[in-house]
Order: sequence, then C-alpha cells, then structure tokens
Amino acid sequence: MSGEESCTTPTSVEFQPQNSPGGYNVKTAVYHSLIQLDEAPKLSTWPDLDTATFVLSQFPTAESRVALIDSLTNSRVTYGQLSVSIRSLACGLYHALGVRKGDVVFVLSANSVLYPVICLAVLSIGAVITTANPINTASEIGKQVRDSGARLAVSAPEELHKLSPTGIPTILTTRPSSGDVLSVEELIESCTESFEPLPKTEVKQSDTAAILYSSGTTGTSKGVVLTHSNLISVIELLTWCVDSTSSQHDVFLCFIPMFHIYGLVFFALGLFCRGTTTVLMQRFSFQSMIDAIETYKVNNIPAVPPVILGLVKSGGGSDLSSLRRVGSGAAPLGKDVEEAFREKFPWVELRPGYGLTESTGAATWMVTDNDAKAHPGSCGMLMPSFYAKIVDIETGEGVPPMKEGELWLRSPTIMKEYLGNEEATEATIDEEGWLKTGDLGYIDEDGFLYIVDRIKELIKHNGYQVAPAELETILLSHTEILDAAVIPIEDEAAGQIPVACVVKAPTSILTEEQVIQFVACQVAPYKKVRGVRFVGAIPRSLAGKILRKDLVSQFKQLLLSKL
Repeated sequence: MSGEESCTTPTSVEFQPQNSPGGYNVKTAVYHSLIQLDEAPKLSTWPDLDTATFVLSQFPTAESRVALIDSLTNSRVTYGQLSVSIRSLACGLYHALGVRKGDVVFVLSANSVLYPVICLAVLSIGAVITTANPINTASEIGKQVRDSGARLAVSAPEELHKLSPTGIPTILTTRPSSGDVLSVEELIESCTESFEPLPKTEVKQSDTAAILYSSGTTGTSKGVVLTHSNLISVIELLTWCVDSTSSQHDVFLCFIPMFHIYGLVFFALGLFCRGTTTVLMQRFSFQSMIDAIETYKVNNIPAVPPVILGLVKSGGGSDLSSLRRVGSGAAPLGKDVEEAFREKFPWVELRPGYGLTESTGAATWMVTDNDAKAHPGSCGMLMPSFYAKIVDIETGEGVPPMKEGELWLRSPTIMKEYLGNEEATEATIDEEGWLKTGDLGYIDEDGFLYIVDRIKELIKHNGYQVAPAELETILLSHTEILDAAVIPIEDEAAGQIPVACVVKAPTSILTEEQVIQFVACQVAPYKKVRGVRFVGAIPRSLAGKILRKDLVSQFKQLLLSKL
C-alpha cells in the first residue's frame, strides 16, 4: 500500500450519510463527521505545497505582532523576527551545512523559541525532522538516530553528550559558553547579515516531512512517517478549531513538549497560521504554569489530564480569572476529573479531544462547551474530513451507535507508514487506508466518541506511551530474574503507572528497589517501573502470551487485602 493511498479521503457515495444517528451509515457501518467546513481545503490542487511555505504564507501581515514569549526570560519574538530567522536558518542549513531535500535532521531539545524556527527551516528545504525527548538515554537516542537515518543533529548544549557516541554531525541550539561547536543562533546571525537565496526545491505534499517515534498500537517504538500533506491537513483542522472558538486573539500557554505530536502541531507549526501569541515554558512545573497564567493573562491552555487534575486539587490564592479555554489530549480524561474541574472553574470551557501520532494528533474534538457538558466522558465528535468505524473485535464487522468495538479512522491526516517496518504498517493500516487505533470505544447516537479501554498493551503514564515489551526485555536481561511482565495500574495523578511482576531465581535476594533501579538506569524516567511484585509464575496463554488482565486483577486484589 502506498502512502498516497493511506491518506486519501473517501469520496464515493458509500461513505455518504444515510440520515442515521451519529453520522452512521447503516449500509457501510461507516461514521462520517457531522461538522462541515464552510470552505473545505482543496489541498489536491496544490501538490507542490510544502508545510513551511504553507505556514509562512499564513503569518499575520502585522509583523510587529508578538508570536512567542519565553516565560523564563520574558524575551519576545515577533512574527517579523520569526520569519527572518526561519529563512536565515534555512539558508545556513543549505549553504553552510549542505542539508538537502530528504535529509533527516534530528532535533534534541526542550521547548525554546528556537524550536519552531528549526522545524520550519528544515521543512522549507524539503528535509525531514525527527524529534526526541531530551530525557531519553544515550542508548535510546542512538537507536533513533540510526533508525531514522539522520544526517545532522541539532541539540541543546546540555544534551550534546548523549549524541557524541553516535558520531553524527551536530550543531547546538544556542551559542556555547566555551568550545567551537556551531550553533543555530550563529547560523541565523551570519545568514541574516549576508542572506543567500535558496534555490527552488521541488517538494511535493506526498514527500516525507517528519518521522516521529511512537510505540504505535503494538510493540516497541517505531518511526511514524508523516508527509507534508498530513501536516498541512492537520494544521487546517487546527486553524478551524481556533476560528470556531474565536481564539485568534487568545494568549496560549505552551508547556506541552514540542517533540510530541501534540506540541509540534499546535505550537511549532499550527498556531502561527492564526497570528496567536504563545507563552512558552522551557520546562514544566505546576507553580511556574500558575505564575505564567497570572503574569501573562493566559486565556487558552492545551493541556493533559495530570495538569487538569492538578488544577482541580490546587489551593486558592492564584488569579486564574483570565483563563477561558482548557483543552485535554494525549490521554483519556476521567469523567470525575472533568466534572470536578467544571465545578471549580465554571467560567472555563473544557474541551477534550482524541488523536494519535499515527493520525498526526487529530481525530475528535469537543466543538462547544455545551456539547462537553451534555456528553461527560466523551472526547468529542469526528473532526471535518474524518471517517470512523467501530469494529467488533470478535467478528471484524462494523457496529452501530452505542456498541463497543475497536476504533478505526480514515482521513488525510493518517500517517504514510511506519519507517522501514512493512509488517507493522500492514497490521495497522488496511488496504483501504483505515488506521486501526487499538482503542476500544463507541460512538453514541449524537456522534460523540467514548474511549472505554485500550486494546493495545501500551501503558499511558503522564501522557507518555510506555511499551511493556521494552521493559520486559530489560528485566529479563537480569541474571536473577527468570520471568517478568509489566502491567498498568491505574493512578489518579499519572493515569497509569508501570508495575513489574517478577519471578526471581530461587536463591535470589533481589529487592524491589534493586529491580526499580536496574530498569531506571537503562530507560528515560517516564518509562521506569514504579513498583515491583514478586510472583511465583507469570500467567500465560497456551500460545505463550502474557495474560495481563489476570495479573492486573491479582494486583488489585492484593491492594484491597491490605486496606
């Protein structure tokens, strides 16, 4: 299956509505979006449009308008300055460093005002961005550099040591206090003074724009290949969201990491198309977030469930009266938390949504606050250009409203493929371009989606995906561990925490803390196991598959017995 086939929107009559509840077609078992754009983007008429050109063309005409504010330093970047920096850096990457169309550029940095500049400069050349979490270990970063085929890395100075073992040519984001490593800041300055135009590079929407790493619906981390068409399509949806909520003049707060699809689409690319102002936090802390809201009179926060829970549990004394909208994504938002938030902040619109890296971060959204109040626990309705199926996991047949099954999605935002992994791609995207999300849910008679459970075995910890298989491989490498399984345990603050069930050797005196530390030194902090239970055996099916639900049930019984 080609990438162009995978992101083609259904247009035949079989996908059209049949006056059924929730946008459901009784003949085809396909749900369509109930939201119609006044002017649907006709991206097929511009096949040679790249993401950077598209975004830059949408910049506000008022170049003095503030695009970004660094909450740590209070430094401000206008749209005029942002535009010049992007073009200058693109010039430097091309002429000074030889970056060309198709070259993969690895970005390793916390949020900064330079992050969008780097991404848009790389994309404007026709090169490809791949981003990584800066708290990843050197081993994890090395694997991604090799897998993505990166030719150049851009790193924050404090992360440079993790890239050194890879041997990849690297430049820094900011000018180092010592040493002679070239920086993005220096490239921008030199090329602004002596700007040399870029030759015309033919970039098509079907070309790869980004490779973002996700554990997908099964297994360990895989490179999600996103095209320029994917990114432009999702930016169009984001700008529609901003327009439909009259958020063009909002002050947004960014603490979502830009290496994540959520932060990349919102803050490194999309919001610039509506001329908004974003207050940027380099690193998240709850008190710093509260301070930023008060200082800059923030109106709009695209957030994640742990932050929303934190707001619910926070004490008084803070002036959050400027808040108007809070979004929720990256993980399910509990109904109880949602209701508690509305009770504490009745003037704030809470807008849950749902998306995956494989769908470029989009799928459903709560269009109005009244809809959200009327459908607690829902993550909204299908966004424009999206189609869905709810597929019975036993029969493989599509089911009508109020029936549970696996959520399948189709839209122009669906990824092209998993990088170099045809088997995983074919297991996730079928021949008609349907993305099998691995999530169990249903759509009600009004067209609102509810996610009930995860069919896939990934653990969602503070919005990050943790693959049990990766942790189990590490555990089994310990000489005193005979068998192991990692299971999710529900946690009010983090959503879920990974807990290891371990069978240790008969003579072993291994402790819980030793197991936790053994894993922690080999993975990023968000992946480490948070608890250990020593067991006599790991329950498995006849085929050898770990029976995780049995382990989860046993663990819950153990907790109850201690109450």
